[in-house]
Amino acid sequence: MADTSQMISGVAERYASSLFELAVEAGSIDAVGADLDRFQAMMDESEDLRRLVRSPVFAADEQVRAISAVADKAGIRGMVGNFLRVVAANRRLFALPGMVQAFRQIAAAHRGEVTADVTSAHALTPAQEQELKSALKGVTGKDVVVAVKVDPSLLGGLIVKVGSRQIDTSLRTKLSTLKLALKEVG
Repeated sequence: MADTSQMISGVAERYASSLFELAVEAGSIDAVGADLDRFQAMMDESEDLRRLVRSPVFAADEQVRAISAVADKAGIRGMVGNFLRVVAANRRLFALPGMVQAFRQIAAAHRGEVTADVTSAHALTPAQEQELKSALKGVTGKDVVVAVKVDPSLLGGLIVKVGSRQIDTSLRTKLSTLKLALKEVG
């Protein structure tokens, strides 16, 4: 669900920008980001919550009540709690994952950071992650925040996405390329 390669809609960007402006005024960018991350983690773990967010079947008042209950139980109050209620009341819950992603991007740009989405065949050690950050900082010239996702089907190597650039050094891709080359020869 938290696929950061998805396109961010204009609706998500507008809502995220508004939330970011409010967070800047309140001096709570990090707190808002942490609450959004907590809510995103809850969506990633709960199929029922994902269904509530995605489904147009639920009425706006039902979505507001459900989101309010989830946010209150999770201790998400204040600005983010109100934001979630407004999003639900405006029937925009379907765009919430994009809003969270857009907020992260806006906050990272505000801090002068760039985010790299890394897919690895296995979990990276802290030393490997630090080495990757250093290499990417050399390429981008900015501080890099690494979001690592593990996909054992890669067999080995990495897929790194920074902005519109992608570097695929996965063994799966190399084997596919070799397979195609062998088909052309024979």
